[in-house]
Amino acid sequence: MAGNDWVNSYLEAILDVGQPLDDARPSLLLRERGRFTPSRYFVEEVITGYDETDLHKSWTKAVATRSTQERNTRLENMCWRIWNLARQKKQHEEKEAQRLAKRRLERERGRREVTDDMSEEFSEGEKGDIVSDVSTHGIKSRLARINSADLHGLIRGENMELGRDSDTGGQVKYVVELARALGSMPGVYRVDLLTRQVSSPDVDYSYGEPTEMLTPRDSEDLSDEMGESSGAYIVRIPFGPKDKYIPKELLWPHIAEFVDGAMSHIIQMSNVLGEQVVGGGSGKPIWPSAIHGHYADAGDAAALLSGALNVPMILTGHSLGRDKLEQLLKQGRLSKEEINSTYKIMRRIEGEELSVDVSEMVITSTRQEIDEQWRLYDGFDPILERKLRARIKRNVSCYGRFMPRMVKIPPGMEFNHIVPHDGDMEDADGNEEHPTSRDPPIWAEIMRFFSNSRKPMILALARPDPKKNITTLVKAFGECRPLRELANLALIMGNRDGIDEMSSTSSSVLLSVLKLVDKYDLYGQVAYPKHHKQSDVPDIYRLAAKSKGVFINPAFIEPFGLTLIEAAAYGLPMVATKNGGPVDIHRILDNGLLVDPHDQQSLSEALLKLVADKHLWAKCRQNGLKNIHQFSWPEHCKTYLSRITSFKPRHPQWQSDDDDDDGDNSEPESPGDSFRDISLNLRFSFDGGSGNDGSMNQEVSSSMDRKSKIEAAVLNWSKGKDSSRKMGSSLERSEVSSGKFPAVRRRKFIFVIALDFDGEKDTLAATRRILEAVEKERADGSVGFILSTSLKISEITSFLESGGLSPNDFDAFVCNSGSDLYYTSLSSEDGPFVVDFYYHSHVEYRWGGEGLRKTLIRWASSVNEKRSGGDDDEQIVTLAEHLSTDYCYTFAVKKPAAVPPVRELRKVLRIQALRCHVVYSQSGTRINVIPVLASRVQALRYLFVRWGIDLAKMVVFVGESGDTDYEGLLGGLHKSVVLEGVSCSASNALHTNRSYPLTDVISLESNNVVHAPLDSDVREALKKLELLED
Repeated sequence: MAGNDWVNSYLEAILDVGQPLDDARPSLLLRERGRFTPSRYFVEEVITGYDETDLHKSWTKAVATRSTQERNTRLENMCWRIWNLARQKKQHEEKEAQRLAKRRLERERGRREVTDDMSEEFSEGEKGDIVSDVSTHGIKSRLARINSADLHGLIRGENMELGRDSDTGGQVKYVVELARALGSMPGVYRVDLLTRQVSSPDVDYSYGEPTEMLTPRDSEDLSDEMGESSGAYIVRIPFGPKDKYIPKELLWPHIAEFVDGAMSHIIQMSNVLGEQVVGGGSGKPIWPSAIHGHYADAGDAAALLSGALNVPMILTGHSLGRDKLEQLLKQGRLSKEEINSTYKIMRRIEGEELSVDVSEMVITSTRQEIDEQWRLYDGFDPILERKLRARIKRNVSCYGRFMPRMVKIPPGMEFNHIVPHDGDMEDADGNEEHPTSRDPPIWAEIMRFFSNSRKPMILALARPDPKKNITTLVKAFGECRPLRELANLALIMGNRDGIDEMSSTSSSVLLSVLKLVDKYDLYGQVAYPKHHKQSDVPDIYRLAAKSKGVFINPAFIEPFGLTLIEAAAYGLPMVATKNGGPVDIHRILDNGLLVDPHDQQSLSEALLKLVADKHLWAKCRQNGLKNIHQFSWPEHCKTYLSRITSFKPRHPQWQSDDDDDDGDNSEPESPGDSFRDISLNLRFSFDGGSGNDGSMNQEVSSSMDRKSKIEAAVLNWSKGKDSSRKMGSSLERSEVSSGKFPAVRRRKFIFVIALDFDGEKDTLAATRRILEAVEKERADGSVGFILSTSLKISEITSFLESGGLSPNDFDAFVCNSGSDLYYTSLSSEDGPFVVDFYYHSHVEYRWGGEGLRKTLIRWASSVNEKRSGGDDDEQIVTLAEHLSTDYCYTFAVKKPAAVPPVRELRKVLRIQALRCHVVYSQSGTRINVIPVLASRVQALRYLFVRWGIDLAKMVVFVGESGDTDYEGLLGGLHKSVVLEGVSCSASNALHTNRSYPLTDVISLESNNVVHAPLDSDVREALKKLELLED
């Protein structure tokens, strides 16, 4: 109940009741417990525990009761309610201790196995953070554009409605100002901030505008840099329920829809900028340098976009799910199930874990965020990160291990318009020299509370929340007579019309403040205005600075503390909590004092010291003004952009190959090329850049020459080049003979068969039914088919032969759960299939190779030892060498029920810094481990990026359940037909292993999804989707 003053009144009431609670008509509960002392129990067990508003309501009723007996009974019952809460708290603490001990053991075991795998001994240098900021990869001059994503909240460039709801807060201001500042940097061409388009009568019409340009704060120096499409823009992507504004917790099922819409915009803008910036009619797209996701939902979307476009990703978490889950569990008010139902917390955590898997860099505001919050995640270990970075610096193999770089870049501020006040309250009457100058209205609103308005003003700017610790500040002020004589206290606690209309928690805090004002007789010394505008905040800072006052942030813990920077910019020294971000701010600004927020005397002494010592006050003010530039947006952007230049180049590989083959038409890259375009996703295009460095798992074999010839032929064929002059073998002739592009590009509609049956017979029957339903469209070439499965290409061949089907019935084959992509060969001389090597370079990012393979074999051995009961002959999980490929390690499972759930295997691999996608398939009898950015649905997005296939004209046929990647096939812009009755027998067991319900991933109300019985006419389902006509 920390921060709620009513507990003191409650304690006093218990003490007042005293002995009669035990002797006068004791209740059955007290008789059972014997002599129970509620006051002692309250102090020893409860006072540090809970913030329970329902208990406060009970206390209010008890106080209002006139009957002494009834009042005592109410207080007695309240004691037992608190005892029960305390008991629950102890149970939670015991479970939490067990969980932390288990997690510590898992981390230690993971580090030990990583150390064993990396045979070279660690040096002393690896124990510390000795790695420079610049990656060891070579850096080329680049032509850049950046994209950022923030999906929730109401986002616009001007008149932001901060505080309108919990989703429209400081994060909205941060992402808008970051995009605006990046767009104003010299040499930056374009920035796109992608968010949700909201066309709802409940919100302003401006949130429904597709595009909004962010006007630079200072555009005088940008006239020479501006181009036709340059600058910073908010781009609103329609996704989710139309005409309805929904909270972020309900956006999760619609993430895939945003990804597809954002991908379409990015590709379109890449082509436009290619014409505008590169020019010459070359048509070479300018791909993003990186994609920046803000918060978990946008991080999840950015990870999928990064995989679809093959560009680097950046993540800013802002607020982290695991940390919030722990805080809510400690409060004891909600169970884990209730928390997950309310906040979709497990889906959020998985989105953050995926973001860590994919991110090149994670931006944090403070070191505390790294050490205390990100370390809670399976995918990040500070100790292992330092070791891996040290090995990278020494050019030593990490055996497939990867860890994102955590970079501390504090948020920026715009200081150009701020002029620190040099006067004091003695000059308040000096307006006679400037009769037209008037004090801001908010000044009068605050100073009307003070009997002596010329005293220095201690300013606190925070919402009435127990975590902000405002009541301790008022107590410290009220109990320190010298401080009361020297200063006034101004509490800016948000806006309110009436206390009864506030939330129970906020009203409780405010009532406590009012009671303390009355208790210490602080009338005329404390201001607590009811209303202020966002535009009044600078004037409030100016008033405090003019009075030679102090800004204070007494929160129990402050993640960053942007108000401290704002106050310093106006010349205000600070007193702030020593827990969290203020420590880093104070280290840079050196403009005040840090205190223990729980120590009331420490608060009052620090405030008195700054107010009474004018020399110290002036020194802190000067230090703040001198160092504040380090928190400016230009400084933030310089650090931000310098980090991006250290990224290893990643972009669609066919673009670089096309550039290399253009000969005289391609201009060499100039060292003077600068950052050009920043959009919702950071994208750097490297004109004439080198190709991918290849997979980490490189093996030498006798067939390498043959493979190289095949690859060269496929690349030429896929680029549509006439290689007749180079025909030297049948392998090359097969790729370039009749057509320039695969047939899949020429279709009007694409039907994807992704049915996950138990048996081959049922799959063949369903496949034939779908093929026969559109026989007319197949004949005229308007419809093409793709087979998407967990099978290897050799198994697909057998599957087609057994069902009397031909490879030519399909245009493409997505194999091994999405790690391989094949097309139907244009010539029958050299086999029925052609592999897309570009797809391998597209998905191989962070593929663990041999290091991953060894870890998986070790995991399989441990499962066999635990589940077989010592019987060495019984192998539950074994590596299927004949089914594995370069980018898919396949394991055969004899007893699916004995194998740990997919999330447990994923956790084991993340702890060891191995980034991959684990898929349980074929009713759990097979495990496919593929690259983290590969999947069956990502392969479809690749086809859109590579060949321009319209996702809106793509239909995916699925069953009612399937492999553990089933959920990804139902979301997005493509259409889905769910065949009822089609499922695998172990589907329930596979999908109950998910830590969140399926409804947190897919929308059951989507118009893009229709259901059809397996024995019904498939054409009827397609007509419902408005794809086919009679």
